[in-house]
Amino acid sequence: MSIWWSLHLRREAASVPLARRLLLGAMDTAGVDPDISFDLSVALTEACANAVEHGGSDPAHSGGYRVTAYLDGEKCRIEVADSGPGFPVRRVVRSPAPPPPATAESGRGLGLIEELADHVHFRNGPDHGAVVSFDKILKWREGALLGAM
Repeated sequence: MSIWWSLHLRREAASVPLARRLLLGAMDTAGVDPDISFDLSVALTEACANAVEHGGSDPAHSGGYRVTAYLDGEKCRIEVADSGPGFPVRRVVRSPAPPPPATAESGRGLGLIEELADHVHFRNGPDHGAVVSFDKILKWREGALLGAM
């Protein structure tokens, strides 16, 4: 058995905890190890917060954003896609951006996603928008519904 879901969310701050709670609920129900669930939920929170903050600065593409998650017996894969202007070229080609100053209040989200997930891919959508996809190998609680399959 696997679990797959996709949401189309408005670019509003209230959508971020909604996506996080849905992911945590699905992983808890399936029996995913709480530490893995926490890491993925923080990464998802960062990706969603970026979509809310940056995903619509282009007035021609200021719609919502989409979150898709897939859990199977081996891994969880998450994708967050927005309808904004996309990543600057240097981020797409994975040249490391300089770290933000210690006093900065933002600028750490993508780096945090890279630290928490096993594989991360940043790209621009075919026409516009940024797409952040990441996955993590799952560990399961004893007697887990999904892990035992």
